Amino acid sequence: MQKVNISRKLMKKYENYDNCLSVLEKADFDNAYNDEIYRMGLICQFNLTFELSCKALQAVLRLHAVNGAEIGSPREILKLGYGNGFLSDSEVWRLMLTKRNENVHIYDDEAIDELVIMIRDSFIPAFRELAKVLKEKIDEVGEDF
Repeated sequence: MQKVNISRKLMKKYENYDNCLSVLEKADFDNAYNDEIYRMGLICQFNLTFELSCKALQAVLRLHAVNGAEIGSPREILKLGYGNGFLSDSEVWRLMLTKRNENVHIYDDEAIDELVIMIRDSFIPAFRELAKVLKEKIDEVGEDF
């Protein structure tokens, strides 16, 4: 019974992340430049996708019994993910973490526009890659969990 609960929780974390990413991928980036509310919504969706990516990554790291994955901040989970081959571009993920932490205090339109471009050009592809890797890592374990 315990294994079933773990697998449902794990799959729910992965599905939440994947669904959130799907919403972000559908964003109309042209509209983000013309509509301040839309732009703020896009940034909020990025924040949520980032948070869920860390939770899903942590769950899959735990599934693979990675030492240190039981608890940890997003920064620590990202380090574990990179160190164990779950993330391939540590620079992009560090930048994402920094931008997620800073964007609450962004009031300058140029900085906001720059973040929107980063989300479109760098962060969404990194999120996609992680979703693919997490699915593969879940499938590796298969029925064992």
